[in-house]
Amino acid sequence: MAGVLNQWLALEAGADPAERAGAVRRAHEAFLAEGAIGAPVRHLIADSWRRSARASVGPDHTPPVELAGGDLAAHRREHPLARVMPLFRELLGAIAEDGAHLLSVCDEHGRMLWVEGHTQTRRRAERMNFVPGARWTEPHAGTNAPGTALAVGHPVQIFSAEHYCRPVQPWTCAAAPVHDPRTRRVLGAVDISGGDHLASPHSLALVQATARAAEAQLASLLPAAAPPRLLEALGRDEALFHTGRAGPPVRLGRRHSEIVLLLAAHPDGLPGNRLALELYGERDVSPVTLRAELSRLRGMLGPLLASRPYRLTGRVRTDHDTVADALDADDLPTALAAYRGPLLPLSEAPGVVRLRRLLEDRLRQALPARRDPALLDTWVRTPWGEDDLQAWEALVGTLPPEARAVPGARLRALRDAYGLGPRTSGGPLRPGATFPQPPVP
Repeated sequence: MAGVLNQWLALEAGADPAERAGAVRRAHEAFLAEGAIGAPVRHLIADSWRRSARASVGPDHTPPVELAGGDLAAHRREHPLARVMPLFRELLGAIAEDGAHLLSVCDEHGRMLWVEGHTQTRRRAERMNFVPGARWTEPHAGTNAPGTALAVGHPVQIFSAEHYCRPVQPWTCAAAPVHDPRTRRVLGAVDISGGDHLASPHSLALVQATARAAEAQLASLLPAAAPPRLLEALGRDEALFHTGRAGPPVRLGRRHSEIVLLLAAHPDGLPGNRLALELYGERDVSPVTLRAELSRLRGMLGPLLASRPYRLTGRVRTDHDTVADALDADDLPTALAAYRGPLLPLSEAPGVVRLRRLLEDRLRQALPARRDPALLDTWVRTPWGEDDLQAWEALVGTLPPEARAVPGARLRALRDAYGLGPRTSGGPLRPGATFPQPPVP
């Protein structure tokens, strides 16, 4: 869209909010009727509308309330963001009390923990279930600032008719995800909601700064220790390496991402011939090629990369470890929240492919075994879980009959796509029977 310098901002300088709202509303109605999306809809919003439609969110839908009473109170007390709620109120509380805005904070599953502001404004929000305990992820509420911020992992503004569900379209919101300073997994999101004036760049900058302040305060509450070294490689083709030194993380190229991930998975190090096998398999690759890659990587990391054998100096934790450790502890909600997608998804390095498949197989087997409809629903609405036949089978089996229509239709479509035909047995699929996959190298 001409003139937009930042895809995360709702309006470019000089845009007329009323005119834009009308144009987006017409585009929204056209999408619902015909499935096509054109200008002036941002790519961010178009992608979110498509995700909402795939999730079978109705345009007049309101999200479900999943936590209430004692369960909500206990979840609030135990959630890490409770420790920074005073900071949220300090930075955004005045806005929330002005009669026109709301301050809200949700957990990593999009469930609202706090919704605060003037009584009349909260009552308006209650009509669309924007209340504590309600689940505002995209699959449950359509395009909205907290849910979309969690979906894309970035601060966002959602303006007026950009909201997928009509009850939310009178509102404009800005939200930013908040991360655990140790593991970098998403803890939830902070949001401000109000009128069209929130489409200004200042509101997005404000929630982003608030989220960063919260992460800094959470870090300050940790025991004094050396900054952790962390590699983020889930759902990324190019990993981010938090080296433990001051400054932003290092963005690694694809081959360097593979090398650092493999060395992190082998803390005792790998000799050159073994590392080459993990990277290139049986291909005939000259040892000079690997040495050149390692030389370039050493230029970026300095003493963090040692040789004879090749290894990382000191422990480097990965987001892969976070998910695996949660699975080891039978903490499936944490594992699912920390899983941001396949490990280096475009990598064909045999060692990376093996790690990727083993972790994904563990998740695919643990979810149906747990038979938790909320966790299964979260999984099958992700790009990496939407074709998981075993998970869809388990989800349909855990739902009451009146709630099976939409997931049941999806299940039948998947079975037809895999050439399996209708179910002849009511039992679960055997473990791992999702769809054909090539063998692990």
